[in-house]
Amino acid sequence: MTNQEILQCALKQSAIDLHCEPEDFLAAENKIVISQINENARRYLTLPFACNLVSYGNNVVASIDDKLRDIVSGYINKYPVEHLFETPNMQVINTALMEHGLQVCFMAEYFLPDMNVLQELSCDYAMRILEQKDFETLYLPEWSNALSEERKTLDVLGVGAYEGDRLIGLAGCSADCETMWQIGIDVLPQYRRQGIAAALTARLALETFAHGKMPFYCAAWSNIKSVRNAIRAGFRPAWVEMTAREIGFVEKMNHT
Repeated sequence: MTNQEILQCALKQSAIDLHCEPEDFLAAENKIVISQINENARRYLTLPFACNLVSYGNNVVASIDDKLRDIVSGYINKYPVEHLFETPNMQVINTALMEHGLQVCFMAEYFLPDMNVLQELSCDYAMRILEQKDFETLYLPEWSNALSEERKTLDVLGVGAYEGDRLIGLAGCSADCETMWQIGIDVLPQYRRQGIAAALTARLALETFAHGKMPFYCAAWSNIKSVRNAIRAGFRPAWVEMTAREIGFVEKMNHT
């Protein structure tokens, strides 16, 4: 795939998720659409959205509950796109949403592979391709980014780094939608800062392409370690998202 084909694939999936058109993300003007359930959306999304803002850099597409139209329209058209996903501006929409029992909850940056950069990287440890059947005993805290115990059926592919027979690093792919698989990565603390994470991430991205799917990577923008790993592995920033959820849901997450 070329970088343009990769971008188009991501735009199509975002359009499915938000109930809009792919070209809406490349427009000069912001766009508001009404969120709807779609069986082809990324599996971990809770639809319909109350309020979900997405930007590929040009504008913002807001997928919302129609009762929030005035609040969201006033917000996204008041501030520059580059400031809508950060404080202090973010406090404005959060305060308004709280009157409807909602709060800003999830914020993340998504990365796509750069085919001009993506390649196999050297690793001092043996790497092995893993399949779903190999994950049965690996649903442990140390591999919670690479694998999801709540969505085991979606964990379809992985690459492990081994010191002898000991697994020391694991990259896993989640089949989050029909065309795109998300990569998560874990390395045991004593083995970090050796390039293992980047080598596993890059190898798994290449294996994902070999399976006819497109890899993507997600990180909180404050997670510097994860962002650095994405870039070192050959991924580049592509889009950002901010999602509001019920106040009770947010409070539950904060007390987990």
